[in-house]
Amino acid sequence: MTTTQKRIGISGTGMIAHCLVRLIMRHCPDLAVTRVLTRRRIDAIAGFPLPEALTNSIDDLLAHSDLLIECTGDVFFGTEVIERAFEQGLPVVTINAELQVTTGSYLAGKGLLTEAEGDQPGSLAALHEDALQMGFTPLVYGNMKGFLNHDPSPEDMAYWSARQGISIEQTTSFTDGTKLQIEQVVVGNGLGATISRQGLEGLESKDLNQSGQALGLIAEALGQPIVDYVLPKGFSAGGVFLVGRHDAEQAPALEYFKLGPGPYYVLTRPFHLCSLEVAKTVRRVLGGGGVLLNNSTQPTLGVAAIAKRAMPAGTLIARGIGGYQVRGEAVRLADRLEHVPIGLLWRTPLKRAVEPGQLITWDDVDLAPSRPLEICLEQRDRLRAELAQPKRAELTPQVAHG
Repeated sequence: MTTTQKRIGISGTGMIAHCLVRLIMRHCPDLAVTRVLTRRRIDAIAGFPLPEALTNSIDDLLAHSDLLIECTGDVFFGTEVIERAFEQGLPVVTINAELQVTTGSYLAGKGLLTEAEGDQPGSLAALHEDALQMGFTPLVYGNMKGFLNHDPSPEDMAYWSARQGISIEQTTSFTDGTKLQIEQVVVGNGLGATISRQGLEGLESKDLNQSGQALGLIAEALGQPIVDYVLPKGFSAGGVFLVGRHDAEQAPALEYFKLGPGPYYVLTRPFHLCSLEVAKTVRRVLGGGGVLLNNSTQPTLGVAAIAKRAMPAGTLIARGIGGYQVRGEAVRLADRLEHVPIGLLWRTPLKRAVEPGQLITWDDVDLAPSRPLEICLEQRDRLRAELAQPKRAELTPQVAHG
């Protein structure tokens, strides 16, 4: 590397890391990948594009980095690595919405933490910034879901995992909707939006403009922007969209610009290219541009675990995100204080039986001690205390009578 290049450390050696390393090596002369952290045996990792950068040591990773990219998809290990990075004063860019929605709000208060452009949350945040600069008032931050099956079979997931070249766990979380719910909650928390109902609306859509109008009406009825998604029928599901209003005086121009008569206008970003876009956020941070998106330090939304099937007491939930026993749904934290964040469920025994469709609560499970558990309990207790505070009554002006 040269003295002008910034040193980039990466945590993770999955598909995203492979693609990201190749991108930086070939197309980012201002950046150099100096270390890549893995928990696997280094000699067992075949085909990695920069094998000399591999390390099993967090200390080694951090000592040779000016910025860290965390892309393991792992809540527990990712939290440990990010806390260590913040101790060293390093900024962190994540491609890990699972971590953001579980421990990200706590971590965001400890150092510079941002999700990257490229995955849907970062792409929506970038579209949000563009919309504001053009004078739009956002009402809906929308995701597109090409296929949804709340309870896919292990056989189908094995087939699609092999075909797509991603892990079975990722394939399952994408298919059953958990990843989408996680992503939209991060967007909602980061951009100050809410949800219209638990699990989102998820409209089937043959026309995105018509669906955008419907979602815009819902947002205005709530008096707050919302996050949601559509299930496209007949058009590509590869991007994200935003629904917004604009000044009435601009309506003739916007109709001429092919956005329709309003009052709700749909802006689309028809792609999200994951690892190929991460360098934009890295350069943003290194250039002093700050956070693109994180789960905020004051979240209002979370992702609960919903049982896919009946399970007796003593059942071991192998994993929450990407497993066959539960799936995730977006919830308002104030409405569902009893829910266990789905990102905490990992080899977790049930203390009592649950039925299909039941929301998993703290009382239902026996969670093993962990740093993410400590963080989530601290955040839960703080929110409980805040909600228990009596609201200040508005003072009624006293009118003097003569």
